[in-house]
Amino acid sequence: MKMPCIFNSVPTHMDYKGQKLAEQIFQGIIIISAVIGFVYGLIIQQFGWTVYIVLAGFVISCILTLPPWPMYRRNPLCWQPLIPESSADSNQRPQESLKKKKHK
Repeated sequence: MKMPCIFNSVPTHMDYKGQKLAEQIFQGIIIISAVIGFVYGLIIQQFGWTVYIVLAGFVISCILTLPPWPMYRRNPLCWQPLIPESSADSNQRPQESLKKKKHK
């Protein structure tokens, strides 16, 4: 089955700084929801509400961090250009000969 072209235009990547930001947002939301859930559950003496609040925080953090939103793609990596095969082989040969030399 062939995929429609619309799926090819959807970005699926996240840069390294975006990954770090997503991780910090995820952890912050989980910690805040856990504290709020614990305090609320302690006040009303219902552990179930603690679980519900933590699960709600988890769902919110997943919605905010799993898709590659544009805020996670602000610092793309600049890759080096592709080196042709012929020059790559010639660059590897001197390095290999240096490794085989014995120092006296």
